[in-house]
Amino acid sequence: MHTALYWLTNDLRVDDNPALLRAANSDRLIITYCLDTRELHPRRYHLAQLGNGRRQFLYEGLRDLEQQLKAHQQQLHLCYGRGDEELAQLIQDYDVGRLICARQAGSDERAILAKLQHRFPDLAIEEVDNTTLFSSQTLPFTTAELPNSFTPFRKIAEREAIAHTLPTPQQLPPSPCRSENNVVWGMLRPASIIAEPMFQGGSQAAQRHMETYFSSDHPQNYKEVRNALDGWDNSSKFSGWLNQGSLSPRQLFHRLQRYEREVVANDSTYWLFFELLWREYFQWLALRLGNDLYRFGGTRQPKRNPGCFYPERYRRWCAGNTPYPLVNACMKQLLQTGYMSNRGRQIVASCLIHELGMDWRYGAAWFEHHLLDYNVGSNWGNWQYIAGVGADPRGGRHFNIDKQTAQYDPSGDFVQHWSPQPVQSQMDSMGIDDWPLET
Repeated sequence: MHTALYWLTNDLRVDDNPALLRAANSDRLIITYCLDTRELHPRRYHLAQLGNGRRQFLYEGLRDLEQQLKAHQQQLHLCYGRGDEELAQLIQDYDVGRLICARQAGSDERAILAKLQHRFPDLAIEEVDNTTLFSSQTLPFTTAELPNSFTPFRKIAEREAIAHTLPTPQQLPPSPCRSENNVVWGMLRPASIIAEPMFQGGSQAAQRHMETYFSSDHPQNYKEVRNALDGWDNSSKFSGWLNQGSLSPRQLFHRLQRYEREVVANDSTYWLFFELLWREYFQWLALRLGNDLYRFGGTRQPKRNPGCFYPERYRRWCAGNTPYPLVNACMKQLLQTGYMSNRGRQIVASCLIHELGMDWRYGAAWFEHHLLDYNVGSNWGNWQYIAGVGADPRGGRHFNIDKQTAQYDPSGDFVQHWSPQPVQSQMDSMGIDDWPLET
């Protein structure tokens, strides 16, 4: 019998899921998510990739998907270990002939696929464009021809037709294995959880939020409030579900189009599409760059030295204990919620790189550890952009923190809410150049 293995990564949904539709064309189907042990322990930059907040959000997303699969007489198979070894065991035990997964931009996932192909040369590996507005067939560029900056990409991509969402499979093939997931659920559930999380993982929560958002006036006012540092209604808040894959970008795009038809189309609704295109650009850029996405010097010669590693400066930046109250408030918001506004992310990234002289990759790794809406292309691509070693034609962005504070927190409410305690007294008289270079 023909057995297929669908390896879930950042596509935790049954709706508008081309990979699942392709996997359904088999006699037997194993749908698996592998919690890789390497994600839970410090590796690069002395950090685990998956922090507690991200683990909680992932746990909720997988629980939601488990319910959806049960409704389709299928099951979610969880495994825990090295991803390549766990997937290889399933392939071997159940004589799997096809492996289906979302197209992978991350270096770890690509390494897993390469190892599996080497070990099982007859295995058909099918990567599906499952997380983007366009597919590799409908994208108006080849990956190699992708523009080096966003604006040329946008001017062409925004004129292209975007495919309609796909139907949910009416029936899924049975799984040949009985899954005992309790041990993995225990490993996945974080030891400490966010007591009152801003977000709940899973497609049901994503759909509720999408309908609530587009039933309000918020889309037509988005451009005016999108730079606010705080407030649930001051940004769209879709990124967590998009990057978990519990909501597809095409679902969001077509719901936005419906709003424009039925309510209003204006600069703000266009700007929501504009932000979707920014996300889209970084997904394809990550595929084009491969491991260059993580290089210290990025993809271009920077105008300035892109930084070193100063352990004490880094520790204080992470903890929100710098000489900059606005930066501290943003960092503490991240620690407590797993979220930070786009404006806040630009400010704290600029601070780490330009004020503190740090290697930008340590900041990207800290965001990867904490952000509930972490996405490999958007995160590392945006950090390259601020550092001046990536897709920014201006060669980096250096934000004046005093000016940003006056513009976005003039009354000090944001700082007072998230970081009411002043930085320790000895920091007050310590200039940046006096910070210790080592712990």
